[in-house]
Amino acid sequence: MTESDDIRAVWAARKGRSGGAESGAYRGSGRRPFVPNARSASSSSGNGAAEAAGATESAAEPDIRVTLPVDPVYDLSASVGTLRRGAGDPTFRRAADGALWLGCRTPAGDPGTLRLRRATPETVDAEAWGPGAAWLVKTLPDLLGLGDTEQARAEFAELVVASGNRQLIDAVRRNAGFRVIRSGRVWDSMVPAVLEQRVTVQEARRAYQILVARYGIPAPGAPAGVRLHVSPSPREWAMIPSWAWVRAGVDGKRSRAVVGASRVASRLEETVGMERDEAARRLRTVPGVGVWTAAEVMHRAHGDADAISVGDLHLPRIVCGVLGDPATATHWDDDRMLELLEPYRGHRYRVSALLYR
Repeated sequence: MTESDDIRAVWAARKGRSGGAESGAYRGSGRRPFVPNARSASSSSGNGAAEAAGATESAAEPDIRVTLPVDPVYDLSASVGTLRRGAGDPTFRRAADGALWLGCRTPAGDPGTLRLRRATPETVDAEAWGPGAAWLVKTLPDLLGLGDTEQARAEFAELVVASGNRQLIDAVRRNAGFRVIRSGRVWDSMVPAVLEQRVTVQEARRAYQILVARYGIPAPGAPAGVRLHVSPSPREWAMIPSWAWVRAGVDGKRSRAVVGASRVASRLEETVGMERDEAARRLRTVPGVGVWTAAEVMHRAHGDADAISVGDLHLPRIVCGVLGDPATATHWDDDRMLELLEPYRGHRYRVSALLYR
């Protein structure tokens, strides 16, 4: 498949099918994969009741505690929440007290835990545990999206106002606190993106929950009631037996893509320091990782405000439905979406993120 074909392929997305064509032909039988003890596995990865319970338990004394200033309009949940893969994500919990708990794997492979809470309208309190705590705190401003500068946001706002599109103007106003984050953790974004290729979003998230709960580790310092996990390391993902992938509902093409990526994980982590086009090219050198998957990683791990997920089944209709002419609805495809987004180049992911909310 050429890159041109890859860009234009109709992949799946968040409702119905979710993900890129790079995983191969979609088998749309409508049948859910059989996963023994799926209910118990899902339960072990947590739910709303567990999250609420976790807020009442005492966590271990944090290794590091810091407070960062933020803009009063800053929205912690909307910004950092882009990392969350569904309500059952075992690496991301929202507690009853409003705190966000993140189980993280640093680029060096160290596990760590973050607890983020909006202490006041102008501050965010952060607590970190585990071997990766120092790295997580060092990169915390980027994770919160504080590197998404006022200048960049003002430039985007000017483009939106100049467009005169009322729906987009309203979306910007409603989401004034949204920031484009930069987690700096390529591997933690790569695996769930690969699992979302060409399957329903429910199936992908269920597979991720099952595999992380089984092969990940409890997040250091987090209360037991939060049931927070750290995703397996690249080597640990590579060692997952084939039968476990099958039982989690992951086909061979997606599991091979994860295993292939695990062999060059350190090289993939290096892309965070690269120029955006070079970084995206390196991500796509992994067999099974195409344009859609690379973009999903780029806007989460690299803070790329222009990383548009070309190939998403629903995104062209959403973007074209707002920016385009309803009379041309039969031509609402990736090519047309890119044409309509061209005036916003540099901020195309920002447009799609706001319209998807």
